[in-house]
Amino acid sequence: MVHCSAMSSEQTEAPSAGYLGIAPYLYYADATEALDWLIRVFGFSEKVRYVDSAGVVFQASVTVGDGEFQLAGVGPEYWEAKGVDGPVGQLNIVYVDDADAQYARVVAALGEDADVPQPQDQPYGARVFTVPDVGGNSWTFWQQVTDVVELPSGWREIRPEA
Repeated sequence: MVHCSAMSSEQTEAPSAGYLGIAPYLYYADATEALDWLIRVFGFSEKVRYVDSAGVVFQASVTVGDGEFQLAGVGPEYWEAKGVDGPVGQLNIVYVDDADAQYARVVAALGEDADVPQPQDQPYGARVFTVPDVGGNSWTFWQQVTDVVELPSGWREIRPEA
């Protein structure tokens, strides 16, 4: 998908160097299956899907809260051209208001045989759980429960000077 915009002669300034955001672009061997799974299991919303003549998804936009990410279906020839065996999974963080409620949703969608670790409180003030999707990507659902950080002995917090 390409977006074009016209620029008037008065708009000759260079674009802002500021960042507008970040979003993953995830690869799946079967994007149709992945899109349906992400919607059914996690409750994400489909914005648009682009399909080939057989109805197979080759790209889709998915929304999660105010965020959006893309997914695409690619075959082994794509990875061979890059000189690798396949995609390397990644960790995606989804911020939620209630990690336990999201956990219940995921377990209900996956069924009784779901092997999803229960949400755990972390020393950095978050309650999280992680589940892999059908393409091998990991999704951590993160509820920030406190700003109090309790680091293990010997650890320390370092923030850049303002």
